[in-house]
Amino acid sequence: MAAEEVPTTLLRDLHIKFITELDSKTDELAYWTSEHLRLNGVYWGLTALYLMGREDALDREDVVKFVLSCRNEDGGFGGMTAHDSHLIYTLSAIQILATCNALDRLDCEPTVQYVKSLSKPDGSFTGDIWGEVDTRFSYCALSCLSLLDRLDAIDVNKAIDFIDKCRNFDGGYGSQPGAESHAGQIFCCVGALAIVNALDQVEGDKLGWWLAERQLKNGGLNGRPEKLEDVCYSWWVISALAVLNRVDWINKQKLSTFIIRSQDYETGGIADRPGDYPDVFHTLFGVAGLSLLGHEGLKEVDPRYCMPVEVIQRLGL
Repeated sequence: MAAEEVPTTLLRDLHIKFITELDSKTDELAYWTSEHLRLNGVYWGLTALYLMGREDALDREDVVKFVLSCRNEDGGFGGMTAHDSHLIYTLSAIQILATCNALDRLDCEPTVQYVKSLSKPDGSFTGDIWGEVDTRFSYCALSCLSLLDRLDAIDVNKAIDFIDKCRNFDGGYGSQPGAESHAGQIFCCVGALAIVNALDQVEGDKLGWWLAERQLKNGGLNGRPEKLEDVCYSWWVISALAVLNRVDWINKQKLSTFIIRSQDYETGGIADRPGDYPDVFHTLFGVAGLSLLGHEGLKEVDPRYCMPVEVIQRLGL
C-alpha cells in the first residue's frame, strides 16, 4: 500500500458496507470454510455496526431467527444451525439477542442449565461435553449467566478461586494454572472478575505494567513478549487496562494510528495489521479498541462484555 493510500480516518461507511455484504459472498471458499464461526461472525458484525451507529443495518428479525435456529436440545448454541453446542457460541448467541433486545424470545432456563452443566468441582468450566478446560470458558460462563441475570445458578466463589489459581508471578493470567500469561486470557480473567465484582483479586499495578509493555514501536500491541502486533489486541489489552483504569499507561495516539492504518481503504474492514486482508473479527476489535480510546463518532463499548454500553445499561448491569 503506497504511503498516500494509507487511511488517516475511520472509514465508517466502507466498514458498514463490508459487514453488511459478508453474507452475500456465497461464491467464495472462505464463506464455507468459516461456517463453524457463523454465529460468532454475526456477533462481531452486529456489535461493530452498533458501535458505528448503524445497529439497524442488519434485519433484526432475520438475525434473531438465525440465532434461535442455532440452539440445540441441550440448551446450548452451535456456531451454525445443526452444529454442536459450545460455550463460546452460546455467549455469542446471548450477546446478539441482548443487543437486539430479544432475550424475551429465549427460554433461558435450559441455557442456564447447559452452562451450569459445564462447571467442574474446582470452579473451572469446560467449553463443551468433550472436557477442555480454559479460562476463556470461565469468562463465557460468567458473562452468559450475568447477561441472563442467573449468576445464582453456579458457585461464583469457586469460579473466582479457579481464576485466581491461573494468576502468574507477572500479574497476568493463563489458560489454566501454570500456563503462561497471554493478553487474550487476561481479558477473560479480568473481565470475568469485573463481572462478579472481584477485582480485589487482581494485582493492578503489576498487571498494568505487563499490559503496557505489550505496545511496540509502531504503536500496535502484541499478546505476549516477542510476538508481532495485532489489531485484536487493541481490544484484549485495552479492555483490561480500561477495567483497571490504566488506559493512560500506553500511548493512545500511536495505537489509534496503528488501527486506522490497518483498514482496507478499498473494500472496508480492518485487518490484523496494515496491508493484510481484512475480516469481521479484526473489524470489531479494531472498532471496539477505538471506542475505548475515545474515538470521535463511535458509541461507547463496555470493557467487561465487549457490548455497547447502551445495551448493558438497558439490562441493568
